[in-house]
Amino acid sequence: MIPMLNIRAMRPADVPAAHVIRLAVRENRLSDPSLVMEKDYHDFLARDTMSWVCEVDGVLAGFVMVDVEKRNLWALFVAPEQEGRGIGRALHDMMRAAYFERADRLRLTTEPRSRAERFYRSAGYTDRGMAPNGKELIFELDKSA
Repeated sequence: MIPMLNIRAMRPADVPAAHVIRLAVRENRLSDPSLVMEKDYHDFLARDTMSWVCEVDGVLAGFVMVDVEKRNLWALFVAPEQEGRGIGRALHDMMRAAYFERADRLRLTTEPRSRAERFYRSAGYTDRGMAPNGKELIFELDKSA
């Protein structure tokens, strides 16, 4: 059975569940979990950002957060037990449509040779090479893509 997805704007009350998802992912894991704390989500939500969550049966299953000013996709994560159900694509498509009403280019970084890399390539992002840290790929998506 296909799950009923409920995508809505992220609220501060969603932060604890989003952070649990962020720490539970199998790829693009934080080498040091203290690098992203719940406070960072709250700080992010207080700026010029666009953020949504996806619920399945009332439970947070994924989230996406975009920094409009920096033109940066900060986070797109799906709970491991919800992978493969179209949640990441649904969140991405919602974000993309809304974001490109306000901006013309989006940038992100992700681990090479990961499912995320394949996901962003399939969504039309262009590989811009390695980030200065030498550990992540830089991808960009133009509004016209």
